[in-house]
Amino acid sequence: MFGMIGIAVIFIMVFGGYMLAGGKMGIIMKALPFEMIMIGGAALGAFLLSNDLATVKATGKDIAKVFKGPKWKGQDYQDLLCLLFELVRVARSSPIALEEHIENPHDSAIFGKYPKIRDDHEAADLICDTLRAASMNYDDPHQVEEVLGKRMDASHHHALVPSHALQNVADALPALGIVAAVLGVIKTMGSIDQPPEILGKMIGGALVGTFLGVFLAYGIVGPFAARVKAVIEEDAHFYALIREVLIANLHAHPANICIEVGRQNTPHHIRPSFNDLEQALRALKEAA
Repeated sequence: MFGMIGIAVIFIMVFGGYMLAGGKMGIIMKALPFEMIMIGGAALGAFLLSNDLATVKATGKDIAKVFKGPKWKGQDYQDLLCLLFELVRVARSSPIALEEHIENPHDSAIFGKYPKIRDDHEAADLICDTLRAASMNYDDPHQVEEVLGKRMDASHHHALVPSHALQNVADALPALGIVAAVLGVIKTMGSIDQPPEILGKMIGGALVGTFLGVFLAYGIVGPFAARVKAVIEEDAHFYALIREVLIANLHAHPANICIEVGRQNTPHHIRPSFNDLEQALRALKEAA
């Protein structure tokens, strides 16, 4: 929603201010298709040239995050804490019973209560792999924390690749706009014998290239890249919460304390309240 509002504000303020100042859209509209072909086509070609197919697909998919926002909402964080609470309790009461949940989470009754988390491969694998390592006496909290940290850093770096690809396009657009403008000037110089009113329109059309490159870079593509990065950074808190809770579990803290550690590490604006989480955990205990 805010993404659409932002785009609307950009166009209204830029072109509305131009028209209020007495500018005429005719020159821009006449030159726009040709300039867009040159600048947009060159930007697309450079994007394809500098990235592999997986990055191209991931970038196209991640652009939707500008409008959808983070994948994980406040309720998802509470669900994650409840899921981890149940798994930690099972791990401590019956390590053998835990195996059926971590070896095949899609058939697990516990994971089945939280399908969104279960169907996220990164979250489910992170939980299951860590609990499996703990069950194999790989329980040095500092060693596990280091392994988890490296794993999450690698995943986070990979997730940020599309935003970096978009930012590279944004950085190139002003220069590509200059290329289009220079071509327009070359075209104008070939018609130097024309009267001033015609030359003026041709020069104006050439300058549309410079304008378009800068406008797309700092008004559209650059903000898209920044927003994609911000969404990925926020979603990363979800996976960091898994690490905090499971490391606290390896330190042999009580289950409630482990979950409180996770709650405290949840971003403030989506952090479940202590009372709401306590009620959810109490309901789980009563249902067990």
